Amino acid sequence: MKVLVIGSGGREHALVWKIAQGKSVEKVYCIPGNAGISRIADRPFGLPLDDFKAIADFVRKEKIGLTVVGPEAPLVKGMADFFRKEGLAIFGPGKEPSRLEGSKVFAKIMMEEYGVPTAPFEIFKESKPASDYIKKKGAPIVVKADGLAAGKGAIVCKTEDEAIDSVRRILDEKIFGDAGARVVIEECLPGEEISMLALVDRDTCVPLISSQDHKRIFDDDKGPNTGGMGAYSPVPLLTEELDLDRKIREEVFGRMMRGFKKEGISFNGILYAGIMVSGGVPYVLEFNVRFGDPETQAILPLLDTDLAQVLLACANNQLNKIKLKWKKGTCVCVVAASGGYPNAYEKEKEIKGLDAAAKRKDVVIFHAGTALKDGKVVTAGGRVLGVTAIGRDITDARSKAYETVKDISFDGMQFRRDIGVKALKY
Repeated sequence: MKVLVIGSGGREHALVWKIAQGKSVEKVYCIPGNAGISRIADRPFGLPLDDFKAIADFVRKEKIGLTVVGPEAPLVKGMADFFRKEGLAIFGPGKEPSRLEGSKVFAKIMMEEYGVPTAPFEIFKESKPASDYIKKKGAPIVVKADGLAAGKGAIVCKTEDEAIDSVRRILDEKIFGDAGARVVIEECLPGEEISMLALVDRDTCVPLISSQDHKRIFDDDKGPNTGGMGAYSPVPLLTEELDLDRKIREEVFGRMMRGFKKEGISFNGILYAGIMVSGGVPYVLEFNVRFGDPETQAILPLLDTDLAQVLLACANNQLNKIKLKWKKGTCVCVVAASGGYPNAYEKEKEIKGLDAAAKRKDVVIFHAGTALKDGKVVTAGGRVLGVTAIGRDITDARSKAYETVKDISFDGMQFRRDIGVKALKY
């Protein structure tokens, strides 16, 4: 089977890498890809991500058996619907269910309607009533732009003034454009955050192993939010004592599945639940409708099943025939980012040390914001690389990952030094 992956980040490199290992896979393509993906997959040029017809024509021409959508934007715009109408197999939910990620307002209303645990919230279109609500509730409090904001639309505010200023910038200054036409203001829950991803089709839900993202740019969860500065998997917080695994399966995924059926929503893809465990209760902070980034880089190296066959079964409502197998051990992904990220940053900085890093055992370097220039790999984005290592436990995996980070350098390179530290307390 031939497979096409849509996207250009570290998540897509991980998908391409894992899909290419499958015995059922003849060839992998990726649009648009990056410098690392180029070593594994063909990258047809001149096909914009929003030109669904051109991509579908390419899929038919090359006899591609499955298209896998990595990023959220094409899904929110209806790529999966278009492909299905064309009779083409695609992994990813349609436009309607993708509103779970495309609109935080829609997601919160769905959670409230079907009893999914989530933080108390209110929705606002104007800054004055929103500010009044913040003064009434106090801080800390969370302000979220309704639409897609590249992972930066949720602002955890420690003071009322910070929250009111965030509301003003989103609603009045339009820092996120149309994505900020409405805001969700919700209670800030204490606890520990985990990411739970599940494969979902018409009748079946299959959770993947747990992972933990590190959103903030600096160590100790300081600084502004980013798209994610690293992740590890699995998370030892999910102990039998807390019974979190069962609670998440039943109270989060189970209730959302029942909601899909009642609403007549067809969902074929990944349902990603960003969860805050507070007082032993798994509260959903957000839903996404695609593989997480960088969670995917920490999860897929532990998967011991042909990923292409899994995704094809999910696309064809045959997920009930699939049983996932997982390798023992722990995986850690450390993101190397451009200087200045998540704000303005420079590009085209030569990346050195990749060959030495590639020789290390149990390590994979997933490219994110990279490109080729004059035969050299250079930076081309905020998050540049995902240095990923498998170990027998969290200590071993962290050691391998950070030793490999030392091999790599580029001007302005920054990374967190505490990825996975939270797991050491268990």
